[in-house]
Amino acid sequence: MSSKLQLKFDSHLDYQDEAISSVIDLFEGQTTSQSIFTVSSGARIAKLTSTNYKNIGIGNRLEISEQELLENLQKIQLRNGIPQSRSIASGYDFDVEMETGTGKTYVYTKSIMELNKQYGFTKFIIVVPSIAIKEGVYKSLKITENHFKELYNNVQYDFFIYNSNKLELVRDFAVNDCVSIMIINIDAFRKDGNIINRPNDKLNGLKPIELIQGTNPIVIIDEPQSVDNTELSLNAIQNLNSLCIFRYSATHAKKHNLTYRLNAIDAYERKLVKGIDVAGFSSANQHNEAYIKLVSVDNKKTPISAKIEVDAVSKDGLGTKRKVITVKSGDDLESKIKRSVYEGYIVEDICCQPENEYIQFEPVQKYVFLGETTGDVDDAVLKRQMIRKTIQEHLDKELTYTRNGIKVLSLFFIDRVAKYRDKGEKGIYAKMFEEEYVDLIKRPKYRDILKSDDPQVQAESCHNGYFSADKSGWVDSNGNTVKDEETYKLIMIDKEKLLSFDSKLRFIFSHSALAEGWDNPNVFQICTLVDTKSVNDKRQKIGRGLRLCVDQSGNRIHDPYVNQLTVMANESFEEFAAGLQREYEDNSGIRFGIIEQHTFAKTTIRNENGEVGYLGEEGSKRIYQSFLETGYINDKGKVLDKLKIDVRENNVQIPEEFKDLKGQILDTCKTVCGTLNIKNNDDKRTVTLKKQVLLSDDFKDLWDRIKYKTKYELNFNSDDLIDVCANQIQKLEIKPPMLMYNKASIKINSSGVEANASIPVRVENLDYTEELPDIITYLQNKTDLTRRTIVRILTDSRVNLDDFKKNPQMFMEGVSKVIARNVRLMALRGIVYKKIGDYYAQDLFNSEELIGYLNKNMIKSDRSIYEYTIYDSDVERKFALQLESLRDVKLYVKLPDWFKITTPIGNYNPDWAVLMDNGDGEHLYFVFETKGNIDNNRESEKYKIECGKRHFECLGQDIRYLVRTDLNNLEEGDIYFDSFD
Repeated sequence: MSSKLQLKFDSHLDYQDEAISSVIDLFEGQTTSQSIFTVSSGARIAKLTSTNYKNIGIGNRLEISEQELLENLQKIQLRNGIPQSRSIASGYDFDVEMETGTGKTYVYTKSIMELNKQYGFTKFIIVVPSIAIKEGVYKSLKITENHFKELYNNVQYDFFIYNSNKLELVRDFAVNDCVSIMIINIDAFRKDGNIINRPNDKLNGLKPIELIQGTNPIVIIDEPQSVDNTELSLNAIQNLNSLCIFRYSATHAKKHNLTYRLNAIDAYERKLVKGIDVAGFSSANQHNEAYIKLVSVDNKKTPISAKIEVDAVSKDGLGTKRKVITVKSGDDLESKIKRSVYEGYIVEDICCQPENEYIQFEPVQKYVFLGETTGDVDDAVLKRQMIRKTIQEHLDKELTYTRNGIKVLSLFFIDRVAKYRDKGEKGIYAKMFEEEYVDLIKRPKYRDILKSDDPQVQAESCHNGYFSADKSGWVDSNGNTVKDEETYKLIMIDKEKLLSFDSKLRFIFSHSALAEGWDNPNVFQICTLVDTKSVNDKRQKIGRGLRLCVDQSGNRIHDPYVNQLTVMANESFEEFAAGLQREYEDNSGIRFGIIEQHTFAKTTIRNENGEVGYLGEEGSKRIYQSFLETGYINDKGKVLDKLKIDVRENNVQIPEEFKDLKGQILDTCKTVCGTLNIKNNDDKRTVTLKKQVLLSDDFKDLWDRIKYKTKYELNFNSDDLIDVCANQIQKLEIKPPMLMYNKASIKINSSGVEANASIPVRVENLDYTEELPDIITYLQNKTDLTRRTIVRILTDSRVNLDDFKKNPQMFMEGVSKVIARNVRLMALRGIVYKKIGDYYAQDLFNSEELIGYLNKNMIKSDRSIYEYTIYDSDVERKFALQLESLRDVKLYVKLPDWFKITTPIGNYNPDWAVLMDNGDGEHLYFVFETKGNIDNNRESEKYKIECGKRHFECLGQDIRYLVRTDLNNLEEGDIYFDSFD
């Protein structure tokens, strides 16, 4: 048996020192001072000089003025890059913002020691919102006691948890002349009826609260968003008669005088917490059922509507693609989506009640709640794979980390305790866990982990659940009741034991018992086995595992390659990243992609004497105003693309007075800007038509040649079609529906939360067990062929029924695409275009309004009929620039969407019409298609381009139809691909 693991603490972490000094320096100018008072009656005695008897209490005393306090605060805020307070309201409330996992309990404990050392303050109260945090704070004070006594010359200090049955501890708190720390739950003094607010005979008729008030304590609130969130709680805090209040949290709901900020961005960029990988599952080739996901509901307009994701018919009409549509009550999904699997899905009701949003379908009697899906992967299959992948991630880390003395822990969040333990028996999740663990641990690669153990025995001993028990069995825990005391004491007292190899426990299942207030530095996997996707608990859940890990010697490990937390999410990584960013914005006030008036205040400068100082808020405001005038930001500070472009090109315009600070200013801008991927509304422009060019003889000459419409005729042999299709259907590769696993690294910086994904891998094939659909009717609707022809195709192809059963939708789509492709090919071989009398009138240009974005998808034009040319790709942008620069080009136009050529597979819209001069005064007329590399284009694009060629050949009139991406070395008749023969 090894010795008990003891955590070790680093007393000189720079970010913690910054937070501590931000508190200590508030009282600069304060001398060591105390106030004293009697504890034998309610009367206060001011400034007594003797404390030789037990009836005299010792309290804190503030000597500096409110103005001095404000000036100290402003200096601290300036060096920390925080907006400066203009005043300090009575009560002296200060906020310290520290990201979860960065050691805020250590920081405020050391701040207590420093406040005593430098100013003689002795009375401190730590107010907490729950039993979990109360036990956690007490545990932290216990394990750091020797550490702080070594740092502060064996200073005497007492700490205790307030207990209404031990009021003598409150009296000791009042009379002790050493550092005294009381930990108290807000529920213990929030109400007038609490014992703390009632006279007590043991205290000579005094109320315990009166003794506390006499000490003029410095109050520290841990997680204030959960403490003083009601009027009753706020009044109770004020009733403590504090010298001042420090609120420590990562998510301040109410803002006071902010003294220090270490937000999520700072923590991740400085590698003070673990990096995050998000893993998730998705289905592939799974379109056989009525898939529906409720994305959002909206009751702001009439009628109430909902956005749902469904498996809709793809654009070519032959496949299936997931898309989001808007529905309202009474909508029939089968009619709206044109797929028979949605038969019976009629919107009956849309509920917009907060936390209970859902959409109801009848007559199928189906409810889909916000963020949930139906018709996708079976829930039991998904949960089993989530458990399996969590175990696998865990075991893979163990193979490496154990050699380095690091124990790996995994945490599972569940929404119902019965799924893990049901009346003393194993629940479904416990059974799944043991089955998957046994299957994985038998692999040869994990031989060093299994050792000589029996796989089943090891599986049963390595996991457990932390819940609260009653006589009837295991029940859900809410984290606040008295019966949770024993649960939380077990968790907190045995925290180091969990980190030791002596404990077999490596996988922890929990409900609310391990929520706010609990974390463990060696949690490397968090798996969310809940049925709903909460919109605001991602940050809380990942907070249980953000702290940097420790080894068996108790030393903190700072290697970023080791400190990586994997979150097994019940949603896609894109949804997780977007939701996490919303939480940071809503709960922490982080403003991604925003420059504020104080953003540059912390920029360092040197005066004439070489002394280092700060630019300050006034200088920062002048830079902010310059950026606003230059068009770098909008009036809300939102970074615009113009700044992103100039940052990328190192060409940011900075006021002359700040030229020497350009490097620092540019670094700040780079942090805030992020990637150049947003169309900014402030750059939005309506493109003006140049009437003089539109009405010119040159344009009229060009337009008269290309404006005519055509019609086509088809001719092909059905027997040939049947033979070719039957032959190709035999070669179809039909894959079963699959469950795919994907992992993405989360990157958090000032521009936002991004997810960079790896390639998905298959983890399981999904069986189709429903009734097989009517393939003949399906193909008839998709191809417009007769039933007789379809039956002949399928019969001649000798269809493998197993392929059809394996994935009916994929098989039907594959067959329909084979038929459609061959119909097109045969049609194109015999297609003939004929000119008709109808045409596109030149006046249509007057009815079209074009809108584009400067620096994003439009360039200034001198030769087009518009002031700007809007492009859709980099290829088109380069082509447009050539049209503007080549001297042979007289004028051109990007052909509008309404200029269409009919084809058997849909309308075709060519790209450009160009009028050129050959140098001898002769006009050349071109229609250009700029579709990149034709060999890599979809077949449908090739078909349409071939139809375009035959359309313009039919029109004649010296029109050259070319497929080009480059106008250099233009040759007559040049085209990139051979015609279909």
